[in-house]
Amino acid sequence: MSTTRRQWGRGGLRRLGAGLCLGLLAGLGTTSAGFAQTAPAGYFETVPDKGGEAQVEADMLTYDSATNMVAAAGGAILVYQGHRVKADQLTYDRTSGKMTAVGNVHITAPDGNVYTMDQVEVTGGIKQAFVRSMTLVTKDGEMIVAQDVDYESELRTILTEASYSPCGECIDAKGRRIGWKIYAAKITRDDKGNVIYLEQPTVEVLGVPVAWFPWLALPDPTKRAAGFKMPRYSYSTKLGHSLEVPYFIPIGDDIDLLLSPKAMTRQGFLMGAEYEQRFDYGRINVKAAGVYQLDPSAFAKGIGDGTWRGGLTASGSFVPLENWTAGFSVTTFTDAAFFNDYEISTAKGAINEVYATYLTDDDYVDLRAQKFNALGDVTWADQEKQVRAIPNIKAVNYTDLGEWGQIRTSARVLGIQRGLDSTATYGGVPYVFGYQESKLHATLETSWQKQWVAPIGALVTPYLGIRGDYTSYDGASALASDPGATTLFSATPIAALDVRFPLIASDGLDSHLLEPIAQLVYRGSSTTLPGVVNDNAQSFVFDDTNLFSYDRFSGTDRQETGLRANIGGRYMANFQDDKWLELVGGQSYHLAGVNGLGIADASLTGTSTGLGSTASYIVLGAQGSPGYGLTLGGKVQLDPTSFKVTRARRANLAMANYTVGLDYFYLPANTATGTVADQHEATVRASAPLPMFDYWTVNGSLSWDLAQAQFLQATGGLTYDDGFFVAGAYAGLTGATHTSPNALTYGVKFLLRTPSSSIDPLGAAGIK
Repeated sequence: MSTTRRQWGRGGLRRLGAGLCLGLLAGLGTTSAGFAQTAPAGYFETVPDKGGEAQVEADMLTYDSATNMVAAAGGAILVYQGHRVKADQLTYDRTSGKMTAVGNVHITAPDGNVYTMDQVEVTGGIKQAFVRSMTLVTKDGEMIVAQDVDYESELRTILTEASYSPCGECIDAKGRRIGWKIYAAKITRDDKGNVIYLEQPTVEVLGVPVAWFPWLALPDPTKRAAGFKMPRYSYSTKLGHSLEVPYFIPIGDDIDLLLSPKAMTRQGFLMGAEYEQRFDYGRINVKAAGVYQLDPSAFAKGIGDGTWRGGLTASGSFVPLENWTAGFSVTTFTDAAFFNDYEISTAKGAINEVYATYLTDDDYVDLRAQKFNALGDVTWADQEKQVRAIPNIKAVNYTDLGEWGQIRTSARVLGIQRGLDSTATYGGVPYVFGYQESKLHATLETSWQKQWVAPIGALVTPYLGIRGDYTSYDGASALASDPGATTLFSATPIAALDVRFPLIASDGLDSHLLEPIAQLVYRGSSTTLPGVVNDNAQSFVFDDTNLFSYDRFSGTDRQETGLRANIGGRYMANFQDDKWLELVGGQSYHLAGVNGLGIADASLTGTSTGLGSTASYIVLGAQGSPGYGLTLGGKVQLDPTSFKVTRARRANLAMANYTVGLDYFYLPANTATGTVADQHEATVRASAPLPMFDYWTVNGSLSWDLAQAQFLQATGGLTYDDGFFVAGAYAGLTGATHTSPNALTYGVKFLLRTPSSSIDPLGAAGIK
């Protein structure tokens, strides 16, 4: 027979009845009249067995099946009926029934006498109390209590009159019941079958029994065991009442299969499955689902109203060589709305790709071939508007020259294929987000920079670089704005100088930094569209985050040109009592050459950026805290000719357990971009604990269109959360202009937590 050793961490054995135990310990702590001596013969026989509670603490509890020994080792302490035994180790021989305290044994009697010895056999009622009272308290505070523990065999443990709680006694500092417990007449742990059997289990929440079962079998959470996972119930208008009952199958040590059958009152039966295989050098995951719809009319016409629907995702990641990672992901479906309609997550989003990445301290290379899929109520024709990026290659190298600075070299090769033009119209203004095309754009840029500290304390950073572009575009689109088939070669010299003069002051309590900043940037090219058409540089908002940037476009298809000066500064202050403030502001000036930031492309990038004229908009950003847990932040654009606000936003106010948030967004009407009216939108959020009710929180939000005097969205909820048990209810309502107009959602949720994980045995109910 093989030897099995089981160990449990600090906490050891503690019987319920903490009030009595703590009282005894407190009394022992104040007794000092006793003296050290040797315990009289038969001492433990005189200890009365009153059937009381025993408490044992030790660093480690161990069971050895070969010797049939149970040991509490490492500063073991046994307390029973006012008697306190302290030893290096307490051992119990289940074969002979002998219990021994070994090493530095100290026995404190109720009368205060202290007995010391090297070893003593513990007998009588105190031994029986140790054997009967088995309470395991983990380092995270979880408690398992049993009237008796029987190690029936190497692979089978039986606990009678047992209970489990994730929060110990589950009583807070104010004496209130929190969390949850589960009681059972018998708990049997089958290590061979990796199953835990519970006879007559009762679930108790906040001290109140809420569920009872005659018998229950659960997979051992510490083992990979075959069995049913917790069912999930939900309701929606499209699916009806739904019940999903997952079943887990461990095919091998490194192979898992999860079956997820789902019954729906409106749509019938959906079968889902997930397969995962792990290797020493990586993993593969495949997830698939399919359904025969009973009522296809519930879904979008021409998209999700077919009889058979399904989808599959697959992904893998591998480490074939040192510093290299490689992988793939695939998403395929009968229609793009399937995953959303049946609330199935896609691990890698909607990107089909293969990739390989190399990373060291000085080098980075990323090689990819990608196809982007749109999910939702999207037709197959619309899928042709999505991009295939073949290839998509990035590479960066850093060379440190020591006191001579640093050289950075970067390269990008991006191939774009699109089957149909991607266009839209807003406020009568046409946008072209992508052409029907085949395009290749390659970029190579090398730069050098070095920071010096000038004698007056200024930080001076010169920058020199050159960028080269090659673009080949087939001009396949029939749109009037299509530039036609074009091949472009260009070289852009870059020179910049960044000068900062930090002024620092501190009185030991408060510190201040005032940093004036001046930049001069030259990009010597008249070609602001080196990508010929713009596919990857369509996001552009001028604010404090890119005020001091050498190239503000988000991608390589557009670039800044000409000579430009950026002037501004930053102020930072840290005060005592956790108060702080940061201000950033400035303006950019175009001095010479072609102003690429004032040239619009077909996606209207460059239109109304605030950088198209000689003097840009003034941008300001501020954030800080006046203390008391309160934070404030905001940013704004100002037109310097009229000091009219051209864009504004403010967000995030919070104080301790009370949070109040205010988001305000303003954008003036602009016919050039299709913004036909001023946009004033405000959202107010609030969350607060309920007075006189600990663990209860109420929250809500309201969004309103101030310009149109129109309701946008409202949400609200009430939640109880004591760290181990969560219960809540929520509701939401959308306005007429929302993407899902006039939709009411509401639901409830129950969650049971453990210190190391969250489980949801009661299920989560949501109604839409």
